[in-house]
Amino acid sequence: MPRIREIDAIRAFALFGILLANIGYLADPAHALIGVLPPTDNPIAFLVSTLVLTKFYVIFSFLFGYSFTLQMRSWREDQVRGRMLRRCLGLFVLGALHGFFLWFGDILTLYAALGVILLLLRRIKPRSAVIVGCSVIGLLTLFWAGLGWLASLAPDAAATAADPAAGARAVQLITDGPLGFLTFQTESYLPYALFIWGFQGPTALALFLFGLAAGKVRLLEQRERREHLMRRLQWTGFLIGLPGAVFFAWASGRPDEVALYGLAVNTVTSPLLAAAYVVTLLRIVRVFPVVTAVLSPAGRAAASNYIGQSLLIALVFTGYGLGLAGQLTPLAVMGVAVTVYAVLLGLSFWWMRSHRYGPIEYGLRMITQGGGRPAGPDFVDVTQPR
Repeated sequence: MPRIREIDAIRAFALFGILLANIGYLADPAHALIGVLPPTDNPIAFLVSTLVLTKFYVIFSFLFGYSFTLQMRSWREDQVRGRMLRRCLGLFVLGALHGFFLWFGDILTLYAALGVILLLLRRIKPRSAVIVGCSVIGLLTLFWAGLGWLASLAPDAAATAADPAAGARAVQLITDGPLGFLTFQTESYLPYALFIWGFQGPTALALFLFGLAAGKVRLLEQRERREHLMRRLQWTGFLIGLPGAVFFAWASGRPDEVALYGLAVNTVTSPLLAAAYVVTLLRIVRVFPVVTAVLSPAGRAAASNYIGQSLLIALVFTGYGLGLAGQLTPLAVMGVAVTVYAVLLGLSFWWMRSHRYGPIEYGLRMITQGGGRPAGPDFVDVTQPR
């Protein structure tokens, strides 16, 4: 079946947000010791927490569910189970290697596990998938709000502070050559992998289900038929999502139960704001098709770019390369992020001129299809109304 370039453009857009969210944890390793909520003690950090943090992995999660419906359409029914299981196994191994050697915050192992759940739920009706996803979001919201209420009963227990000595040790390890960085990774990877599974897992599962439902009704392929829904998502997303994001960022800087209430609010409003971002991007690419041409090559090689940005960040901030962790201002760190993204956009454009898949995508497709030369769809431009 034809490939949808708009989905690739959304993937590339999400990659930039994920890069902005992740880079601070290696640029300032003390962030890794904060736990759920990084500090918002400067304007750059506040903006990142407001507009970026937790907004872009939900887009990727939605796209995972949507893309699964595209794969099911292109596979025979007797191929779906085996191919999806092999794909999830490949993602899990890739994620474990990525998490240990480059970025302890890897999310691919989580996606691999949730992909198996998605496989089991593949026959769920779109309406039921939305109901289950909303139920997960609702229960998670109540969980964070309940924790906030319990913390308010014991205010002293809610206050936590990062250990400055531990932060200094993290910087020393990360910048002390490849062996020092691997020591840091050995200490950090498993705890943070479990943290990510617990913290991001339920929301990611809900967005998998939303994506599955959207794919079954071909939401992104027949957008004009649901223009009213898209307009509503955009307005609701910004009107509710932006205030919720500001409250989340403000609450993140507090040491008390308000931070947990911020998480509760963010659980609901983050997907709404992410949806508004996506609809806005779709409107932009309709008016300016060149945006799709610029972004889609990176989206076609999303896994390669995800690993690639971790590699480039590690070369800048860790003992693998320049070892600049803890030395750059927040504004300079954002400059590094923009530079890394621009480099990867250029490399993606160059690579895709002569290849159908990114290097990692090629390997994943071989695993998915059980060996042999991977086959796949050609492109079709759906940026114009049909």
